Amino acid sequence: MTVNDIVRSCSLFLFDLDGTLYLGDELFPFTAELLRELKKHGKEYRFITNNSSKNPQDYVEKMARLGLSTQPEEFITSGLVTAHFIKDHFPEKRLYVCGTASLKAEFAAEGLRLTDSPEETDAIVLGCDTELNFKKIDDICRVLCTREVPYLATHPDESCPTEYGKMPDCGALARFLYTATGKMPQIIGKPEPLMAQLAMKLVGTPKEKTAVIGDRVETDIESGISAGTYTIFVESGAETDAAQKQFGAQADVVLPDAGKMIDALQAL
Repeated sequence: MTVNDIVRSCSLFLFDLDGTLYLGDELFPFTAELLRELKKHGKEYRFITNNSSKNPQDYVEKMARLGLSTQPEEFITSGLVTAHFIKDHFPEKRLYVCGTASLKAEFAAEGLRLTDSPEETDAIVLGCDTELNFKKIDDICRVLCTREVPYLATHPDESCPTEYGKMPDCGALARFLYTATGKMPQIIGKPEPLMAQLAMKLVGTPKEKTAVIGDRVETDIESGISAGTYTIFVESGAETDAAQKQFGAQADVVLPDAGKMIDALQAL
């Protein structure tokens, strides 16, 4: 299988963001042209990200700073997927959300019930919480150690990149809490298939006509495989190393970067 085969067969392309379309705060040189070519040929695309510290509007503003005009509905975050999961399974439960104000706003916009009280908590959600404090840790342990409630994590990533290196992410917080509670949360974001499945549902495209493109095998590519889509592994991520390249062979196609899709689009 080649990238030309996938571009010809698919009508929906699900792009990871950091490491795939930009790196940190710098847009890759090919990104704007790639998105223009997709639109020119009537292809749909969505942006999928495990980072739950930002909601879709936050990403619209970030992309504008990078020079791209986007719409909130083009972003499928792990926070949004988690909100849809809760609406499908326990919409009336009061949620204790260990996450940023942006994540809480995303949940509130979906009509979910939030609480800051451990006593009122019916379910717990962990996110990428850049506003974490000891009270939140104490509240969560108080609930998990005293009763059984649904316990979710927006994504499993144990670290996220920063300008100075890395900082702990949602998966690291989950492991930290496990040492005290003996409980691990249910994962919602990549590598689970729910994010790709939600994107396909919202756009109305079957898995046979969908491709997932990303720079991390254990999240991006695995989520596409789990969802039954085509997969394209790109070697443009900040953490693309020999191991990532080795396991990237699991994908249907391996490219140096997503810009190599442009030639395939122009050949249509």
